[in-house]
Amino acid sequence: MRKRLLISAIIGVGFLYPTIARAQSAADSAAIRATALDYIDGWYAADGPRMERSLHPELAKRNVFSDSAGRSRLIQMSAMTLVQSTRMGGGSRIPAAQRSDSVKILDIFGGAASVRVRAATWVDYMHMARYNGQWRILNVLWENEPPKR
Repeated sequence: MRKRLLISAIIGVGFLYPTIARAQSAADSAAIRATALDYIDGWYAADGPRMERSLHPELAKRNVFSDSAGRSRLIQMSAMTLVQSTRMGGGSRIPAAQRSDSVKILDIFGGAASVRVRAATWVDYMHMARYNGQWRILNVLWENEPPKR
C-alpha cells in the first residue's frame, strides 16, 4: 500500500511540475558543429580569433597522463593559454594529411551539449553551453593516442 501511495505521489508531482526541455533543433546542431570546427580548424590554421570565438573565457582544458614513475598528473590550460598557443602557430605544423576534424555531437539537452572531436593524434571531449545566445566550449578533456610501438 505504501509503495502505491509513493508511486502515486511521485507521478502526481510530475504532473504538477512538468519538466521543460527544449528539443534538439537543426539550428542548435549546426551551431554546435560550427563551434567545434572553429576550435579544431582554428588550431590547425593558427587562427587565434577563430579559436577565441569558440571558447568561453573561463574554459578549462585538461589532460591526465602518467609520469615516468607511473603517477597520474594533470595538465591544464585556460582559454587565454589556448588562444595564445594558437596564435603562436598552434597545429599549423601538423601535416594536412594527418589532420582530422571529425565532430560528433553526443548529446544536447536544453542549453548544454557534449561533443567529441577526433583530431590528428588525440580526441577532445567537450562540454558546450549556450552562453549569451551563442554556443561556447566550457570544458575540454583530451586524450592522446598511445605511442606507436
